[in-house]
Amino acid sequence: MAKILIVDDDMVNSRIYSTKLQQDQHQVELCPDGQEALEKIKDKFDLILLDIMLPKIDGLGLLKEIKKGINKNTTVLLYTNLISEDAKKEALENGAKEFILKADLNPLELLEKIKTYLS
Repeated sequence: MAKILIVDDDMVNSRIYSTKLQQDQHQVELCPDGQEALEKIKDKFDLILLDIMLPKIDGLGLLKEIKKGINKNTTVLLYTNLISEDAKKEALENGAKEFILKADLNPLELLEKIKTYLS
């Protein structure tokens, strides 16, 4: 069982992923904004699914904070609608394992990708 944090202001998608991951016996926490996630990352997670465009603190700023603390070795997957080579480069340089465009994967494909990182 893995402990997973999903940071995304799209709560419909977050709940879909959360439900499916919980069905696989994973513990999942949801955060709708970067500020709340900043508090949550004081705890250790096995995987963090992180959107870039977030209220309060954006995903790239949050990624930098994640990599400074207890989750510095945690797998972070950036999952976004932001099509930007600069953002992708910055994410990967700051420790994201993968930069995923939301349009490239349906929810089931994303869940399979998450599972590969957890195994």
